[in-house]
Amino acid sequence: MKIFTTILIVLALGLVIFNLTLLDFNKPFEGNSMVALIGIAASLCAIFILLIFRMSKKIEEKLKN
Repeated sequence: MKIFTTILIVLALGLVIFNLTLLDFNKPFEGNSMVALIGIAASLCAIFILLIFRMSKKIEEKLKN
């Protein structure tokens, strides 16, 4: 499970980087820049959820032992 979450985190980071290249910093709330902002926010949410999931699994393992 650790490898799977790591792969998903790396993919989400890749999406953040890709969306940063699409972002127009002069007009961030117009056209494709708005879609890029939504993609960045969604990818960051996915990263945080995966990190929380990984920490909960570590806590669960410690409680079992």
